[in-house]
Amino acid sequence: MIKLILPYPISANRYWSSRIISKGGRPMALTYVTSEAKAFKEQVGWLAKQAGVRTPITGRVAIDVKLYPHRPQDFATRMRKMGATWDDTVQCLDLDNCHKVLLDAIKGIVIEDDKWVRRITSERMEPDEHKARMVVTITALSVEQPQASLLEVA
Repeated sequence: MIKLILPYPISANRYWSSRIISKGGRPMALTYVTSEAKAFKEQVGWLAKQAGVRTPITGRVAIDVKLYPHRPQDFATRMRKMGATWDDTVQCLDLDNCHKVLLDAIKGIVIEDDKWVRRITSERMEPDEHKARMVVTITALSVEQPQASLLEVA
């Protein structure tokens, strides 16, 4: 199991960008990873190395994501006015966009490939006194073979 505390992810809108190029006189759309995305991925790589990751996990994995948005300065006022749902007013990335950015950033560094992700759980957390961040736990999954007995020769 690997647990990483990563910076708050950049928006998927800022992770990839597109432009139109002309190839042989025909316009083509080119999608590419932005320099901001490359910097995020490099930072994730260094943090993974600091956490002891030397080679990517191969095979099936489960990923758990806890996304902590930035806590605004007026959080106490929001808590008084809105009660337990105060954090619904805090700006936060959509969890599905967070997954896309995270999986691209850890691919080849922490996990071999995102095709091996068999389970992903995520939760938007209440902002706290720490910096905005993403806490990611990656667990290697063993391959269960419940029907292995069908392959046995009688």
